[in-house]
Amino acid sequence: MDSEDSPILVAQNGPLRGERWLIDHPLVLGRDSGCDVVIPDRQISRYHVRLTPGVNGVVLEDLGSKNGTHYNGARLEMPVVLQDGDVFQVALAQEFQFLNSDATMPLDSSPALGGRLRLDIRARQVWVHQAQVSPPLSAQQFQLLWVLYQHSGQVVSREALVAAVWGDEQSAGVTDQALDALIRRLRERLAGVDAGHPYLVTVRGHGLMLENPAE
Repeated sequence: MDSEDSPILVAQNGPLRGERWLIDHPLVLGRDSGCDVVIPDRQISRYHVRLTPGVNGVVLEDLGSKNGTHYNGARLEMPVVLQDGDVFQVALAQEFQFLNSDATMPLDSSPALGGRLRLDIRARQVWVHQAQVSPPLSAQQFQLLWVLYQHSGQVVSREALVAAVWGDEQSAGVTDQALDALIRRLRERLAGVDAGHPYLVTVRGHGLMLENPAE
């Protein structure tokens, strides 16, 4: 099959942002190094989701992952045939867009997330009001902020935050106090650069939200 006629998987928000793959054979996405698409994030299961091309189209199937897969904003409960432009999210860590062919791929498939606070996932750097946060955030602080950054203006549950920061294996033993301490330290680091805006907003009974105003 000509590459221009092959379906395309495009990584959007997440650690693989900007990368793309031809779906001309089954692709397994997950954290394990043996996957076809390796997503280096602890909230991703070792073998998380599979894409299978066939005569009726490309089927998206969750492989029993702990943190789930979301398809066009809803939890994926059973295999589905993808349509051009569909978006799916692997846990809260990586977003992908499905395109029927290379010819339909937008020129900029991974629009930058904007606002007063900006993150560079590859360099693990954070800027607030155009000033770089230095010294860099700890790995846990950055992971917590990254999950919230991808969902700016949306409430992320405490359970989802714990899974994102500590991963599947350790999340069961993480206390509320440990998460609260991490949130407090992250707030202090951001306030050290810009004390004029709270950024991390607690929504009692629901979770945490990042308020990222325009620059």
